[in-house]
Amino acid sequence: MLQQTQVATVIPYFERFVARFPDVESLARATLDEVLTLWSGLGYYSRARNLHAAAQVVVESYRGRLPRTREDLASLPGIGRSTAAAIAVFAFGAHEAILDGNVKRVLARHFAVRGYPGEKRIENRLWKIAEAQLPAKNIERYTQALMDLGAGVCTRKQPACASCPLRTCCEAHVRGKVRAYPTPRPRKVLPRREISMLLILREGEVLLEKRPPAGIWGGLWCLPEMSVGADPREYCERRFGAKRTHATRLPLLRHGFTHFTLDVSPVVCRLEVAALAEPGQVWLDLEEAAQAAIPAPVRKLLAALP
Repeated sequence: MLQQTQVATVIPYFERFVARFPDVESLARATLDEVLTLWSGLGYYSRARNLHAAAQVVVESYRGRLPRTREDLASLPGIGRSTAAAIAVFAFGAHEAILDGNVKRVLARHFAVRGYPGEKRIENRLWKIAEAQLPAKNIERYTQALMDLGAGVCTRKQPACASCPLRTCCEAHVRGKVRAYPTPRPRKVLPRREISMLLILREGEVLLEKRPPAGIWGGLWCLPEMSVGADPREYCERRFGAKRTHATRLPLLRHGFTHFTLDVSPVVCRLEVAALAEPGQVWLDLEEAAQAAIPAPVRKLLAALP
């Protein structure tokens, strides 16, 4: 949950999640819809899908016990090299190096490594440094200290160099160029996509559609979509036989993803016919819909209904 998300945001989600799934067996037995419902609002939903899939692999292939080596841990869905190493270190005392975002920053500054850490060549160099610095003992304490140093002292914007225990041997600090390391991500203009989302209402209920299992919002319940500029009345007549649909456009909603920006043009469509749900669709009252496994923009649109 902490990948790409701040601690303060994660805490209530984490508490609800572990209360519902206290062990790997209960998570493996759950449906994906149950998992996504508790994850709804955190974003990056592939993390939830991978977590669910990993729990099932652990139960089916490892008899419900986490594998002990970094290599086996990294074979589980959604677990990369650094996360696998961190689990191996803290759970089993393995002698492994980690390289999360905070650690990359600490090492880049301490050894004055130029270049963007997201570039493979620079990342490989940082991995070699991380492995070379591993202590002979107290691996858990060292790893935790390295993570805490990056999170609380060697921060991205306002590093507390005066209180850093490594300031006398930090190459970036000695050179007076702490803010020059690491090299920031190269700026690029994010592409923009446009869609129209339909809030189709009928007798106090809204229509939701199940997204395909892969891709953005995979497995979540969402609003029906159509091309921007298409006629919502024609859509409702074609799908539901509704010849008298009242359509009202709401203000544009802009939602940012890592690799693109999504502009959503919402349209409220009130049907005067009793339309049946097709396979993959469900009619829910507004309160129940707001509690379902839906992405953040859909939750915002439901809350903004007049």
